[in-house]
Amino acid sequence: MEDLQEFKKKNNNGNRKRKSQSHSNTGNTDRRSNTLTFPLLMAAALSHSHTNTNTHTLVKDCLTKFLSHPIQPHEATCILSLCPLLLRSKSPYIATLTAQFVGAVSLLSFEMNHQVVSDFHTLKALISLIPTSRKAVSMAACDGLLDICSTCLGRQRLLHFSALETLMFAFLEVQGSSTLISLSTGDDVNIASLRIGFQKGELPVLLLNAAIILINTCNIEQLRKIPSKLSECFSVSLKEVWREAHKKMINSDILGAGQGMNLYFSNITISDLAESIFRLSINVDQFPALMSSNIVERRIFWSSEDDFKHFILNQWEVLPCVVRRFSSASLEVDEIFTSFMQSLCFKDSFPLVLSSILQDLISCLPIDSDELDILNFLMEVRNKLGCPLINEQDIRLLRTDNQFKQEVHFFQENSDSCRVKTPHVLCLDDMLKCQEAHNDGYTVALRGMEFRFERVALIVDRLASIFGQPSAGANMYLTPPNSQGLARHYDDHCVFVCQIFGSKQWKIFSQPNGQLPRLYDPCNILNNETIDDTRDCYNFFLNEGDVLYIPRGCPHEACTHYNKQDGSVGFSLHLTLGVEVEPPFEWEGFMHIALFCWKRTQHHSHPSLKSLSGILNVMSTRLLHVVIGLIGNSDPAFRKACLVAAASSQSNTNSWLDQCQRTIFSYLINKISRELRFQEALKSVEAAIERNEDPFQQIKWLGYLNQERESVEGHDWDLDWYVGSTEIKDIFAVYVEYKEMAERVFMDVKSKFCNEVSTIFLFALYV
Repeated sequence: MEDLQEFKKKNNNGNRKRKSQSHSNTGNTDRRSNTLTFPLLMAAALSHSHTNTNTHTLVKDCLTKFLSHPIQPHEATCILSLCPLLLRSKSPYIATLTAQFVGAVSLLSFEMNHQVVSDFHTLKALISLIPTSRKAVSMAACDGLLDICSTCLGRQRLLHFSALETLMFAFLEVQGSSTLISLSTGDDVNIASLRIGFQKGELPVLLLNAAIILINTCNIEQLRKIPSKLSECFSVSLKEVWREAHKKMINSDILGAGQGMNLYFSNITISDLAESIFRLSINVDQFPALMSSNIVERRIFWSSEDDFKHFILNQWEVLPCVVRRFSSASLEVDEIFTSFMQSLCFKDSFPLVLSSILQDLISCLPIDSDELDILNFLMEVRNKLGCPLINEQDIRLLRTDNQFKQEVHFFQENSDSCRVKTPHVLCLDDMLKCQEAHNDGYTVALRGMEFRFERVALIVDRLASIFGQPSAGANMYLTPPNSQGLARHYDDHCVFVCQIFGSKQWKIFSQPNGQLPRLYDPCNILNNETIDDTRDCYNFFLNEGDVLYIPRGCPHEACTHYNKQDGSVGFSLHLTLGVEVEPPFEWEGFMHIALFCWKRTQHHSHPSLKSLSGILNVMSTRLLHVVIGLIGNSDPAFRKACLVAAASSQSNTNSWLDQCQRTIFSYLINKISRELRFQEALKSVEAAIERNEDPFQQIKWLGYLNQERESVEGHDWDLDWYVGSTEIKDIFAVYVEYKEMAERVFMDVKSKFCNEVSTIFLFALYV
C-alpha cells in the first residue's frame, strides 16, 4: 500500500485544485456548532422535498461550514452515512460539496480511506456523477476518485465497481477533436518522469489522470474485462497524446519551473502514459493472424522436407550455409519481409530518411525470455518506460578501423570521456548526427526490431517455435558503402542473416573449439590476432533476398563493397534473426529436467533431511546435477540445442526428428551412466561453499518446475531447491563426514536414474 502522505504530496504538485481546509481554531463553540448540524443535515437529507429551496440552502450551509474546518474522524463517520443520499441530490452544489467531502475524508488516514471504500453505496453514487452534464459535479466526483486512489484498496474497490470503464467513456465524450500538450520537468530528472500538461479544460485532464491510474493498477483478468471496443478507442486517444508528447521529448521542448501557467498540468508522466498503452494492448483481442505455418520455413530454409532435414542433421549449430532467393517462388513465400520493407520507405532513399525513422522509435527495455509475469516486469521498469532511443541499449553507431581492426563507436568517440556515465538518451540533434555518422562510414545497428514492427514479430515468433525455443530476436544493420560495422566476433546464439537491401560480403570461420558458447556467457570480441586464418573459412556474398545461417560460436565479419558499374544501391540493410538457446533448452538442461522429473516420480518413502539417510539421498541427487554440469563442460553434445519442443510444419518431420532426439538422449544417458565424477563433483561443491557461493545456482531455474510446491508428509519436496546457503553448508558437512556411505548412495541414485528414466515418458512432458 502506498504511503498516503507521499500520494497527497504527489497529487498536489500538479494544477489540480485540491480541497484546502482552514486550520484556524474558532473555539469550542464552532466545533460544537459543527456537531449540532448533524441532526439538521440528516433531516434535510432524508426529506423528500427535493425542490425545497430552503432545504437545499440548509444542506449547502452545513456542508460548507463543515468543510471549512479540519475534519475530525468521529465527525466524518457521522456524515459518511448520509453521503449516498447527498451525492444523489438534485442540487449540483450539494453533490459537488459531498464529493469534495468524500475525497477529503479519504485522505485523512488509511483507516478513513478504508471506511469510505467499504461503503459500496457511496462509491456507486460517486462514480455515477462522473458522466453528468454538470461540469463542476463531474470534476468534484473525479477529484474524489483520485483521492480514493491514494490506497491500493481504494483502487481495487473502484475497479470492482467499474469506475475505470465510466472514466474511459467520459473522457472519450469530452476530450475534443485535438490534443495540444506540453511537457514539464518534475522532481525526477528522468526523462520518462516528465509531466504532461494539457491546453484544454481541466475535466479531461482529471478524467485521463484517474483512468491511467486505474489502468496501471489492473491485473490481466481486470484488463480483459474492459470492453474491447472501449479499450480500442481509448488506446487511440492515448496514442494521440503519446505522439504529441514524443515530439516534445525528441525536440527537447520542455517547460521549466514556473512556465506554462495557462496549462492544466496533470500528474501523468511519460512512463505512466506508456505503461497504460502497453497494458491496454494486452487486452486487444484482435491480434494479427499468425503467419502461415510453412512460409517462414520455406523462405528461410528450403522448399522440401529433405532440405530441412539436411539442415538440421548436418548444419544446425555446426556449419554456416546460405539460402539463395527463390527465382520462381510464390510471391507470398518470397516476400515475407515486404511489409517491413515498405515501412522503411523506398530502398534507394532509405538512408536519407534515417533520422526521421529514428524519431518515431522508442527505447525497448530488455526483458528476460524466462519472465513469466509481464506485469511484474512492468512494475520493475515502469519509471523507464517511454524514453526515446538510448545509445548502446537500443542503437549503436560503429565502424571497424581498417588498420587496427577495432570497433569505433560514434557517440563514445565524440563524447567527453570525463563525463559521468549515464544513459545517453537520443534527442533530435543526436538523430541528425546518426545520419551524418552513417554518411561518414558508421553502421547503424538497431536492436529489438521484433518489438517495433509487427511483421518482424510474427517472423521471429515462428522461427522460435520451429526450433522449440522460448524466444528469438531481431536486430537491423544499415551499413554504408565500402565499410565494415562490427569487428570480427562470434555470437552466443545462432543467427539467420536476411539481406533486405543491397549486398554484403561475409567471412565466417569455423568454431575455435568444439564447445558451443552458452547464452549470457561473456563473448570476447575477436580480431585477426586471435583467429588462426588457416582455419576453415567460408566466404559468402549476399544479394537481396538471400539468407545466411551462422552457427553460434563461429567468428564472422562482414563489409560492403560498392561498384558503380554493377548498379547496386551501395549500402546494405539486413536483419539478423537470432535464435537464443536458453540453458534449460540445451541438452544439458534437458538432462537436469529428466533427473528432476524422475526424482518426483519416486514413490517410496523419503526420509526427512533431519535424518542421515535423508541428507545422503537429497545431496546425492544434487551432486548428480553437478556431475551432469561437469560432463557438459567437456562433451559438446550436452551444449547443443534440444529440439524436443520443435514445431516444424513439415508433414513427416516428427518421425525423423523425434528419432534423432531419442538417439541423442540415449547417448547422453549412457554418458552419465559411464562417468564417475563423484570426487570431482564433491570438490566443486566444496570450493563453491568456501567462496560463499551457492553451488547449485546455475540450476535454480528447476524450482520453476514445481511452483505448486507439492508436499509429502514428513518431506518437503521444495526443500531440495529452496534451502538457504547456511543449511546447504551444514548438510554438506554431514555428507562429507560420511563420505564412503555417501558415495554408495550417490552411485545407487545415478544407477537407478539411468536405468529407470524413460524417453517415452520424458518426451510426453512436452506434449
